[in-house]
Amino acid sequence: MQTKELNILVVEDDDFQRQMLINMLRTLGVDSIHDAENGQLAIEMVRGNSEKLVDIIICDLNMPEMDGLEFLRHLSQERHNVSIILMSALGGRLLGSAARMAKMYGIKLLGAIEKPVALVQLRSMLHKYERSENKWLEAANIADGFMLKDILQGIEADEFEPFFQPKIDLATDQLVGAEVLARWNHPTFGLVCPHGFIPQLEQSNNIEGLTFMMLEKASMALRDFHDRGHSFNLSVNISLASLDDTTFADKITRIVREVGLEPNHIILEITETAAMSYAAHALENLTRLCMKGFTLSIDDYGTGYSTMQQLTRIAFSELKIDQSFVTDLSDCEAMRIVVESSIEMAHKLQVKSVAEGVETQKDWNTLKSLGCDTAQGFFIAKPMNLASFVDFVHNN
Repeated sequence: MQTKELNILVVEDDDFQRQMLINMLRTLGVDSIHDAENGQLAIEMVRGNSEKLVDIIICDLNMPEMDGLEFLRHLSQERHNVSIILMSALGGRLLGSAARMAKMYGIKLLGAIEKPVALVQLRSMLHKYERSENKWLEAANIADGFMLKDILQGIEADEFEPFFQPKIDLATDQLVGAEVLARWNHPTFGLVCPHGFIPQLEQSNNIEGLTFMMLEKASMALRDFHDRGHSFNLSVNISLASLDDTTFADKITRIVREVGLEPNHIILEITETAAMSYAAHALENLTRLCMKGFTLSIDDYGTGYSTMQQLTRIAFSELKIDQSFVTDLSDCEAMRIVVESSIEMAHKLQVKSVAEGVETQKDWNTLKSLGCDTAQGFFIAKPMNLASFVDFVHNN
């Protein structure tokens, strides 16, 4: 979608600032602009249209009658498919808290801007919407997931395939790997993202079938890349549910070796929640995986409750900083400090630091200056099927 095709709603109680924003948007080429002086009027405008009224809402935080926080809560509860730009004169820390709250509500947040808003900031946010539009559509593909029997039938019919999101070395700009992400090529609904099927598989203890399928397909693809002279690793996500099976490590080792690949080329990403498990079975599996030669990565670092303990309990070789700390990192001093500390700790522990969710050149530059080892995110490339990934590897 081009800028001139956007429908934008400006929610700002100050008449002068509201008009200034409207003028900026017109300067940037936006033709369809609506405005409201508080959240109450804005939510009524959104509710009152059966067809989509706006693509983006630019919302102030401090407003009478219904402030920006309450407005975001109502917006999330009613599941309106709209992206948000937050703005405020109340300071960066408060704005950062509001931004994190919005993400926790499931809001499609493009960014947060301290007042006075600059034209270049606004242009950057609109550009971010254009780049991430496909991501939002993909994420909203199936809101409530599928029935378990349909998912299992899809696995049986081999309708699932691995998508690959490149990981780039920040020091050399070279491809060093990719994260493997499952996608379902549904015969009716098209491409379905993980939230449409992963929760059902995990809750019913049926996740292993999909894990093994993704691991086998990804390993075969990686072996072919190696045969063509492209040397890099692949990262595969492992569910907590799988770690309770004491034979799990042996099973995935056999899958990798049977396709002609050694385990040291596979990185297994374990969510921090999974790593926190005190179950002896889980720790046995993780230890055995290391013995087999797999690299372990602690995923979503910083989102759990016992982070530092995990780094000493299990032989992790990679620390993956969660995207909630990385996105818009360069505009939030508190986030920058947290990320910098995480990178420093990783280096002292002699493990690689990986930042996920890198979406802008500014965040890339900041991570590079902080000494982060590896980055992935939409700034580099969105997840892609194998054919597209082959082209990406050859061209980069």
